[in-house]
Amino acid sequence: MTTRTRQLEKEVVYYCTFTCYKWIPLFEITDFYDAVYKWFDILKKFNNKVLVYVIMPNHIHVLIYVDNNSPIINKLVANGKRFMAYEIVKRLKQMKYLKLLQQLEVAVSEYDKKRGKLHEVFQDSFDCKPCYSKKFIEQKIDYIHHNPCAKKWNLAEEYVKYPHSSAMFYETDVHGAYIVYDYRL
Repeated sequence: MTTRTRQLEKEVVYYCTFTCYKWIPLFEITDFYDAVYKWFDILKKFNNKVLVYVIMPNHIHVLIYVDNNSPIINKLVANGKRFMAYEIVKRLKQMKYLKLLQQLEVAVSEYDKKRGKLHEVFQDSFDCKPCYSKKFIEQKIDYIHHNPCAKKWNLAEEYVKYPHSSAMFYETDVHGAYIVYDYRL
């Protein structure tokens, strides 16, 4: 369910997904994983907790606990997407991916152009669901962690070995590329 609904609840775990424009593998093209981890650090500055994640070539799945003193999840994701978009465009320019930059530029709607938007880096909306039960959280964790091994992707032989995922931590208690907060605590 892609949503434009404002999620106002706090002290809740949210399952969030957002996708690059037209599923273009912009994270992979720009080796953008480090910048996503920086966004996770920003989330933590508001006392939020990144519980589970996977960064795919063109989309992200993440479980985030939103603290009572944090902005709402919609604002966290919107700001994250905006600043990540600037960085992706910067990297594409450095790499001289002019044709791709032109494609992202042409995709901007007239309305958004009037608001100053220059490139369409992400799909406009994002998927965001509050997780009220342990069963639902564990269902999402299973989906998130196994996503890199899905036939469509085949990014790793074993899901715990995909480097841009929290799967290794939940299976071995050893953190991978990013330290997450254990949802079981």
